[in-house]
Amino acid sequence: MAAAAPFAASSALRGAKNVPVGLELYSVRGELAKDLLGTVAAVGKMGYQVVEFYAPYLEWTPETARSVRKVLDDSGLKCRSTHNNGPSFTPDGLKKAIELNQIVGSTCLVMASAPRATAIDDWKRLADQLTAVSAQLKPLGMATGYHNHQVEWRPLDGKRPMDVIAAGTPKDVVLQFDVGTCLEVGADPIAWIGANPGRIKSVHCKDWALDRGYSVAFGEGDAPWKKIFDAVEATGGVEYYLIEQETGATSGGELPMVQRCLDNWKKLRA
Repeated sequence: MAAAAPFAASSALRGAKNVPVGLELYSVRGELAKDLLGTVAAVGKMGYQVVEFYAPYLEWTPETARSVRKVLDDSGLKCRSTHNNGPSFTPDGLKKAIELNQIVGSTCLVMASAPRATAIDDWKRLADQLTAVSAQLKPLGMATGYHNHQVEWRPLDGKRPMDVIAAGTPKDVVLQFDVGTCLEVGADPIAWIGANPGRIKSVHCKDWALDRGYSVAFGEGDAPWKKIFDAVEATGGVEYYLIEQETGATSGGELPMVQRCLDNWKKLRA
């Protein structure tokens, strides 16, 4: 019973903690491609507090980034992190990523997925890369992180890649937790959070259901959200949540879908 006490206490205090809710903008990628600034403003108008841009942002000019920052400020939004592919982690790409992130106010460059990895040593090398990037970013008051998908939960040579990444990186490397992919593979989200205290600084709140996959809106799938909230707030060190829903374009529209997800969020957090 004693072990459950922190989670019970967190449940009572959750409303007071008021962890901000944001949107992973991949959820509105079609709208974003048509109207970058207008879509960001629309997300802010809905009531989201945080946004996370994804890899194509690296193509922006500094002038574009400054225009985005103005819309963020005018809309009451914060960009706390960005999702990045391989080009952001090359020497020249990292310089540009740092510049753009600093303009929009982001302090965390999250690696959105791993390069092709076929052996556990590949994952160890990935951990070494994240460690090196972390050392470069730390003097700037910035950090890096890693975002899981399904493959990181499947044992390889007897070890789960996610465990290798966690063990092989310093604690200031964020373990951004994608909930839906963890559930799909059958991993235990609460056990993962408990094993990595203080490192789950952001959570991708992507729901999943056995019968409908990722087509479900946030809060309408199989994820045990209240238990997850309790765990990441009591133990994981969460600083902000990011709703992600990838099928809005075929489910009534991307913007209506992310509004529906936010409505469900408010009901769950009431």
